[in-house]
Amino acid sequence: MKKSILTLIAMTCCLVYTTPLWAWGQEGHRVIAQVAYTHLSKKARKQVDAILGTNGMIYNANWPDEIKSDTIYPQSHNWHFQDLDGGQSDSTIVSYLTRYPEVGGRLFCVYDSLESVLRADRHNRDALVFLIHLTGDRFCPVHMGHLEDLGGNKVRMAWFSRSENTNLHAVWDSKLIDSQGYSFSEYARFLEDTYASRRREIEAASWAELTLRTYHLTSAIYDYQTSWDGNTWHYIYRWHQPMEYQLYCAGIRLAKLINSIYY
Repeated sequence: MKKSILTLIAMTCCLVYTTPLWAWGQEGHRVIAQVAYTHLSKKARKQVDAILGTNGMIYNANWPDEIKSDTIYPQSHNWHFQDLDGGQSDSTIVSYLTRYPEVGGRLFCVYDSLESVLRADRHNRDALVFLIHLTGDRFCPVHMGHLEDLGGNKVRMAWFSRSENTNLHAVWDSKLIDSQGYSFSEYARFLEDTYASRRREIEAASWAELTLRTYHLTSAIYDYQTSWDGNTWHYIYRWHQPMEYQLYCAGIRLAKLINSIYY
């Protein structure tokens, strides 16, 4: 593990702001990694496998979440999200991609820094694994959730129950994915079969376009909370397809990133 330069990132891109969260849950990150692995070039796949082991992209996709309570990267909990206030203009959101927000997490800042680290040292295992994971985080709507409720963690929800037994963040992390009943490999195959016609469009989009789409999706999710009738099946029906498209986008953009580095 090459730690020193990533520790420097932790020191320069850290905040006190903390949130108990997981992005997409374990299955979601494996789905994203599987989609990406399918679209790696032969050369990129060979080099990534040499660093992480065969299918190691998938097996290591959740490592950055698993070490949150470890001392390896003590500030890395702030790397996974970029919570933002609602109702902001498109130009303001786009500006945050280069003029990083001072509050609400460090996802945008750290992502750019890690990409620079990996392009300079393509054998940096930690940078590679973090980018595999954080690419997924960038497409999780509640990881651009509202500052005031800690990315949906304070928005209580009832899930197949009359009591408020979960929250908005957990629903988008894992419960929507789990509701479909697929293994990660089945889900990745389903996403490929369903959304392959949009792959070129996703690859061609700018980060500004993709970030705005996620931000607008996040806003729609929050708006829906005010009209939702509390029926879990209605919620799943309304949101499972937007959730699936985000997973597929994350996988395709991860493949594009890795192919551009290991050419």
